[in-house]
Amino acid sequence: MTVLCYHSVDPEWVSPLAVRPAEFEAQCRWLAACGRVVDLADHLASGRSAASRQLVLTFDDGFRELDEHVFPLLRRYGLPATVFVVAQTLTPQGRPVDWVDTPPPWPLQTLTLDQVLAAREAGVRIASHSWAHHDLTTLSQAECTRDLRDSRELLEDLLGEPVPYLAYPRGRHNEVVRRAADQAGFTASFSLPERKEPDGPQAVPRVGVYPGNGVSGLRVKTARPYLAVRHSGVYPLLQRLARAASR
Repeated sequence: MTVLCYHSVDPEWVSPLAVRPAEFEAQCRWLAACGRVVDLADHLASGRSAASRQLVLTFDDGFRELDEHVFPLLRRYGLPATVFVVAQTLTPQGRPVDWVDTPPPWPLQTLTLDQVLAAREAGVRIASHSWAHHDLTTLSQAECTRDLRDSRELLEDLLGEPVPYLAYPRGRHNEVVRRAADQAGFTASFSLPERKEPDGPQAVPRVGVYPGNGVSGLRVKTARPYLAVRHSGVYPLLQRLARAASR
């Protein structure tokens, strides 16, 4: 099983977080042809033998470019996906995107509530990326639990359905954060490790997809179960190559 993690798909933003639209479409075409992409909930509910070859698509942060460059392609190729949104960005007061290390010259924006609801109606799963995209490992357990619970409750109010899944901002977590995720009511939480770390229901590892990976990089990242790729040394090498290509 491999859970892929994208951030943005953008024709102009030069960043490790932004894959080019043409590159993403080529990846969608290949993913659709391989026939292994399933919804996140279906993957978690499937048996171990079935899950071993499954692929899951996820997108962190909920950047507004998804509405133009991702959602139409997901519909075209029939690919299920999950978007982890920062809950505070959907409140009336909003939340500026100030958590990106390599921002473009223009202000980054996130999906509007109407866009989120339309995506959900079209079959995209919406999940939590915390309340305000803080580094959860710097918070006390009470603060972390409150942040995560607030995010889940707001999203459930807006969507009118349970929101059991969380992706940690920047993929960072520790024992306190994992315990807070459990106490906040999440049944599964997702990380983005670059080295060996604990894994389990509140630390499900994902593989990052970065500019320059292309279809060939995707084949490598999805060829074996995630842990085998991570421990083989292939995954860190792909991470370094992707970052170098985006500079």
